[in-house]
Amino acid sequence: MIVRIKVKPNSREQKIEQISDNEFKIYLKERPEENKANLELLKLLKKEFKKNVKIIKGKTSRNKVVEIGGEI
Repeated sequence: MIVRIKVKPNSREQKIEQISDNEFKIYLKERPEENKANLELLKLLKKEFKKNVKIIKGKTSRNKVVEIGGEI
């Protein structure tokens, strides 16, 4: 499954808002430096969907395309 994600780093809380079937807005506590926010994003999505997660597009952008699939 391919999903589009808008990331809000450096937020007060960590949460996921579903906008549509394949679009999410995700709030992360980590700052967007040294790949910390991306690692937190992957960990959060892996925990939420219980599947392997990989960033396909947008590693340095707030708008990302992520592939979710395969069992852990």
